[in-house]
Amino acid sequence: MPILTVNKLTKSFGGLMAVSNVSMELKKGELVGLIGPNGAGKTTVFNLLTGIYQPTSGTVTLHRDKKEEQLQGLKPYTICKKGIARTFQNIRLFKDLTVLDNVRIAMNKNVKYGLFSTFFHTRSYSDEEKEMLDKCMQLLKILKLDHKKDELAKNLPYGEQRHLEILRALATNPCILLLDEPAAGMNPAETAQLTEMIGWIRENFDLTILLIEHDMSLVMKICERIYVLDYGMVIAEGTPSEIKSNKRVIEAYLGEEMGNA
Repeated sequence: MPILTVNKLTKSFGGLMAVSNVSMELKKGELVGLIGPNGAGKTTVFNLLTGIYQPTSGTVTLHRDKKEEQLQGLKPYTICKKGIARTFQNIRLFKDLTVLDNVRIAMNKNVKYGLFSTFFHTRSYSDEEKEMLDKCMQLLKILKLDHKKDELAKNLPYGEQRHLEILRALATNPCILLLDEPAAGMNPAETAQLTEMIGWIRENFDLTILLIEHDMSLVMKICERIYVLDYGMVIAEGTPSEIKSNKRVIEAYLGEEMGNA
């Protein structure tokens, strides 16, 4: 049973067709890769799925709690509330806020108290703030950032900034997590740690994950299925072994060396 269905998604910018008739399906609990050359339209697809761009045509359907909801046309914050969270290719933390506050901000979408409770610090406000703080600390402990909760985000090493961005996305309590090149700029040791962490997160948070990544060793190791984009179109879909042996994919992206690996 799919949790997300993308049907003939298209986005044009004037005369430029960035994404053309892209159809995809994510099943609940899957870890799926989205790969392709630079400029193939991968991040544009993410922007369409999360409401940053609105499609020229096509549909995005979320299947959750025995309901179908159309996501195209909705604002990014609405799509986030419905359970789709993402990270960005270029890290977008609140760099002058603390590690803890970066996570708390993401969790604020779930608060139930109103302006009155906030202004007068009522019991419901205090109880909910304490519960939120406890959840934030639990998340920080998972990725071993709890001891840095009071540091400014901009002072973290690059790899930990990447982890914090993933953590902030998890704090929104998503059912689908979109990761846009999470290993970009990481050294081999950091990439190995990230690979293990993504698999652990998928299992322990009961998530469906769609991953954009250029590190093919990471993609081939953890993804169960892979979609390949080229010039805004899906040119292949299949298991890692099928993608590695696909002649069109080898010519467009992987190259002979990776295809023979």
